[in-house]
This record gives sequence, C-alpha cells and structure tokens, in this order.
Amino acid sequence: MVTTPDSPTRDRAVDEGYAKGLGNRQVQMIAMGGAIGVGLFLGVGGRMAQAGPALVVSYLLCGVAAFFVMRALGELVVHRPVAGSFVEYAREFIGPWAGFAAGWLYFLNWAGSGIAEITAAGIYVGKWFPHFPQWLTALICLVALLVVNLLSVKLFGELEFWFSVIKVLAIVCFLVVGVWLVLTGAGVAGTTAGPHNLVDHGGFMPTGLPVVLMSMQGVMFAYASIEMVGIAAGETRDPGKVMPRAINGVVWRIAVFYLGAVVLLAMVLPWTAYSGEQSPFVTVFSSIGIPWAGDVMNFVVLTAALSSCNSGLYSTGRILRSLARRGEAPAFTERMNSRRAPYGAVLFTGAVFLVGVVLNYVVPKDAFDIATSIASLGIIATWAALLVAQARLRRRALHGELVRPSYRMPGSPWTNRVVLAFLVLIVVLAAFSDETAVRASFYAVPVVLLALAVGWWAVRSRASRPRAGAGQSET
Repeated sequence: MVTTPDSPTRDRAVDEGYAKGLGNRQVQMIAMGGAIGVGLFLGVGGRMAQAGPALVVSYLLCGVAAFFVMRALGELVVHRPVAGSFVEYAREFIGPWAGFAAGWLYFLNWAGSGIAEITAAGIYVGKWFPHFPQWLTALICLVALLVVNLLSVKLFGELEFWFSVIKVLAIVCFLVVGVWLVLTGAGVAGTTAGPHNLVDHGGFMPTGLPVVLMSMQGVMFAYASIEMVGIAAGETRDPGKVMPRAINGVVWRIAVFYLGAVVLLAMVLPWTAYSGEQSPFVTVFSSIGIPWAGDVMNFVVLTAALSSCNSGLYSTGRILRSLARRGEAPAFTERMNSRRAPYGAVLFTGAVFLVGVVLNYVVPKDAFDIATSIASLGIIATWAALLVAQARLRRRALHGELVRPSYRMPGSPWTNRVVLAFLVLIVVLAAFSDETAVRASFYAVPVVLLALAVGWWAVRSRASRPRAGAGQSET
C-alpha cells in the first residue's frame, strides 16, 4: 500500500522561510496578470499575419486545454497548498524524478518566456526611440525587476497588482472600442470594420489549415503563466478559499480577454494589416485617427511585458528553491535574504535571462520567436505534469488513501487523456513548421530529455554517495 505523505510536515519543509504576504486582492491580480501577457499583446500580430482570421480556432482549442489544466491545478492546490506547486505535486503523485523534471522544465519555460518579455520591452520602447539599442532596453528592464523581486513578496504583489490593473483596463478599453467599431461599421485605416473581415481578403482560412495548426505552439505561449497562481499558494493567506476563486477567474478571463480580443482584432482590420513588428493593439489604436492612442497602448503593452517578466522571476525563484532544498538545484539557489525573498534563485534566473540580452544584441529580429518556441516546450511539459498528477490524486482517492477535494477537475480522467493527446499533437506539429525556431524546438526534445536524465542520475548519485565523516559527530 502506498502511504500518503504527511502534508503539514512536507509543506513546512518546502515553504520554510516564506512570508504569508499575499492576500486575496494580490492573488486575484497575479492570476489575472498570468492570464494576460505579451503572448496576447505582441504574439497575436505575427500569428494573425501568418494564419489569418482562423487564428481564433487555435486560441479556442488551446483555451479549452488551458481550462482543464487550470481545474487540475485547482484540485491539487486545494488538496495541498505549497510554494513548490506542481513540482511538489509531480513528486508526490508521480515520483521523485517527476518533481525534478517538472521543476527544470518549468525553469526552461520561464527562461524562454523571460527572454521573450524583455525582447518585447525592447520592441515597444523602439517605437518611441528607434535608435536606442534594443539589447540595452532589455538589460535595464531586467535589472529593475531583479531589484523588485529581491526586496519582498509584498512589493512584488503590489507591483503586479498595478501592472495587472493597467493591462485589464487596456483590454477592456479595446474590447469596448472594438465592439463599437464593429457595430457601427466604422472606417478604420481606409477599410470598414465588421464581421466581413473574417471572410474577406482570401477567406476565413486564407493560408490553409496546416498553418492554423502550426500556429498552436505559438498560441500556447500566449497561455503560458496562467498556472503561476498555483505557485503563489504557499505565500497566500487562507489558500483554500482564495485559490479556487482566483483559478475560476482565470478561466472566464481566458474566454473574454483572449478569444474576444482575437475575434475583434480580426473584424476591426483585415488580417493583412497586422505583423509581428508591432502589437496588434497599437496597430488598431494608431489607425482610428486619435494621435495619442497608439502611444498610450504602446505604454500598456510595455507594462504587460514587464509584468510577465516580473512574474517569471517570482515563480522560478520559488520553484528553484524548492528543488535546491532537496539537492536538485545549485545550493546557492536555496538562500533567502533578510526580507525572506529567495535571492539565490532569483539571481540565478536573472543570469539566465541575460542570454536574452545577448540574443537581442545578436539577432534582435529573431529573438522573440526563438524565445517563445523554447518557452512553449516547457509549458507543454508543465501542463502535462499537472494533468498526470491530478489523475493520480483521483486514483488514490478512489483507493481510499486520501480525501479528494470538493473543488475538482471536470470529466477526469477522460479529459486528462484528451488534453494530454492534444499537447503531444502540438509538439509533433512543430516538426512540420516552416519557421526554423519552431522546428528547432521539436528537435530539441531529445536533447532536453537527455539533459534531464543526466541531471537526475547526477542528483541520485550524489544523494547515495556517503558523506565525508558520516557516522562521526558533527561539529
């Protein structure tokens, strides 16, 4: 019989040293901030230019998958709120190796995401200062966010709260303006807004179904970070009450903000008006005849990029420290400062984000696509771990080994299997993409798996090696 871990003891071991500094207001906004990122504010433009109006199909399919992943996460979080989040759930319900793999794959996700965010920040600032080096903007943003994350979780939560307020107000503003433009058939940049833009200019699927399917990996990046609310559970007051509410909020925001925004973008302007060089929201507001509207939206999408990078430093800091406490990450990443922030893990992540600064210097035009392809691979693995862990939780509950929470994933275990198959399909489709960066992410899979296998072997070997002086009294 498999014994159930002593949850309170394990939670103290993983969360030791953290401040319970996040209340309902901040957690709600962290969830919202995770659900609205640079994948929406910038990535939609390039994907729309490739796939046409049918891009909404990709967002719908990935959104359904995201819904079930969030409900799986919610059930796990209510079962055991812990700062290590899915790393600890993978460890408990799948095995120690799964916790190790899930942690480092999530780090891979944020390594790519963080690079994409600071790249986006450089692109946005370039609209105002075209001659200012993109790599220097990325570096300045990274340093500023490192300072915030090293000070305190309360400061992080407060900054993320206001970042999210700006993002939400901007999206709501766009939705209102977009609906008005479509309903009135307003003239925008020499064209007429309306549903006809969904089928004119080559049809609903002008570049073909294969391109729409290939776009799903990039769309997955847009949904990355929605699971970050689970990581905040270990620093949340009354998580059993707060977390389900926050997770439910993420679900409806996916429907309204993502699908609603993409549909309106496709109706306000022809799909040919968008590109990956500029946020599609900036494109729309710059086209409606209000001189300052584009600049205001550019400021908003800049804060969105900073918000997402800020979230990445926060979440990877907690995940790496969870790994380090078990000897599965560099010992330096376990260290906490006097403000109870995991400064070692945050600085380690920041050092990796510097790769993004280099990419922005060497290949500024390709840095975003390279980073999002890497991030998508990590997020697919993270979501898969959550789905498998929730299925194992359900199985243990059926065997009477634990009590299943009342907040549950609907349709489990069948929905788990369908979503897992969908995630595998996205990875396989990457092999057939015309984009070099996307294809490279597929061929990187065996390299990543090999690296994880070698890392796990090294960790286990070190753990089984007798310590010097074992059996003697320690001084």
